Amino acid sequence: MNFLNEIAHRFPDAISLAAGRPFEGLFDLDDVHRYFDTYRRHLTARLGGDEEAVRRTLLQYGRTKGIIHELIAEHLRVDEDITADPQALVVTVGCQEALYLTLRALRRSDQDVLLAVTPSYVGVHGAASLVDMPVLPVRESPEGIDLDDLRAQAARARAAGLNPRACYVIPDFANPSGIRLSLEARQRLLRIAAEEDLLLLEDNPYGLFGDRAPAGPPTLKALDDTARVVYLGSFAKTGLPGARVGYVLADQRVPGTDGPLADQLAKIKSMLTVNTSPIAQAVIGGKLLAHGYSLRAANARETEHYRSNLAQVLAGLQARFGSTEGVSWNAPSGGFFLLLTVPFPVGDELLELSAEKFRVLWTPVHHFYADAQPRNVMRLSFSHLRPKEIEEGLNRLADFIRYRPST
Repeated sequence: MNFLNEIAHRFPDAISLAAGRPFEGLFDLDDVHRYFDTYRRHLTARLGGDEEAVRRTLLQYGRTKGIIHELIAEHLRVDEDITADPQALVVTVGCQEALYLTLRALRRSDQDVLLAVTPSYVGVHGAASLVDMPVLPVRESPEGIDLDDLRAQAARARAAGLNPRACYVIPDFANPSGIRLSLEARQRLLRIAAEEDLLLLEDNPYGLFGDRAPAGPPTLKALDDTARVVYLGSFAKTGLPGARVGYVLADQRVPGTDGPLADQLAKIKSMLTVNTSPIAQAVIGGKLLAHGYSLRAANARETEHYRSNLAQVLAGLQARFGSTEGVSWNAPSGGFFLLLTVPFPVGDELLELSAEKFRVLWTPVHHFYADAQPRNVMRLSFSHLRPKEIEEGLNRLADFIRYRPST
C-alpha cells in the first residue's frame, strides 16, 4: 500500500487504475454534521435528555466495544438478514483492526496457522505477520475458492504438526479478483469448515453493492447456524472512509468462559486502541439512523456508479484487446476490481515505468500473494473514476501493453 501511494504521489498526473477507493464525487462535508446531529438526537432521547451523559458518551473515552453496536446489529438484520447479538459486536478502527484483533485472539501457539484464498487482500498477510501467524495459501478457482484444495491444505498442515485455525475469505466481489461465490459454493464451504473444525473469517466490504438475496446469494454469516463464521465488516465503502469505523461480529463461545469471542477481542483492543472514536461512530450511527438502518438503500447512487464503471471497463477492454493475443480478463458482476492477464510478467519496476512513461497506474498482482514474484496479471480498479478518466486510463494502459516492455 505504501509503495502504491508513493508511486501515485510521484506521478500525480497518472490516471490510477490501482486505488480501490470509494467514489469521491458523492461525498458531502455537510453530511458529517447532519449525521452527527442525527445520532446526537437519538442518543439524547435514549438517555432521557441527560445532556451531561450525552457529552460524556460522545466526547470522553468510551466503551471499548463501541457505542453504536445496537445500530449495527439492526443494520445487519435489515440489509443482510443476519441475527446479531449486539454484545457480540466490537466496533473497531477500520476493518483492519477487526482482522488484527481476530487473528491475535485465535493465535495461541507457534503451531497455529491461517488458511487464505490466494490471491488475497494484502491486509490479511500484514495482520497475520504482526501476530506471527503463517498464512497457508488455498487456490482460487473460477468459482472463487478451490474447496478440494482447502481440504488438502488443512490435511497437509495437520500432517506437518500445524493447527489450522481459520480460513479467510471474501465471498462477495473479492479483492483482487472480483469473484463472487455462488450459493452452492457457500453452503459447501460451511460444511467443509464444520467437518475440518475451521472458523471462517468472512470479510465483506463490497457485498452491499451487489444484488440482495434471492437475486444475490446471502452472506456466509446469514447461512451460519453453528457460529462457524466470524463476520468482519467495514463502513469505509458504504459509510465514510474518513471515519475509519469497522466492526467484527464474533458470537462464538469460548470454552471455559461465559462470554463470546467478542469479549476476548475487546480485551485485546483495550490494550491496543482503547476504544474507537465516539465522534466517528456517531457519524456512522447517524447515517444508519437517517436511512432506516439500510446502507444498501443509502448507497443506491454509489451502486449505480460502480456498476456503470464496471460495464464501461469491460466494454473498453473488449474494444481495445478483444483480438489481442495473450490479453484476457475476468468479468465480475460487481465490486471494485477485476484481473487483467497480459503477455509478460508485470512487477513493481514495470509499474513505475507505466506511471512515468504512460501515466497510468495499476496494481501488480504479486502483492496479493505476499511475495516478490512478478506474474502476468494486474489488478484494475475502477471504483473512484469518472467515465472520461476510465476511457483515457484504458487508452494509456493499451499503449503500455502494446509497448511490450522487455523483462
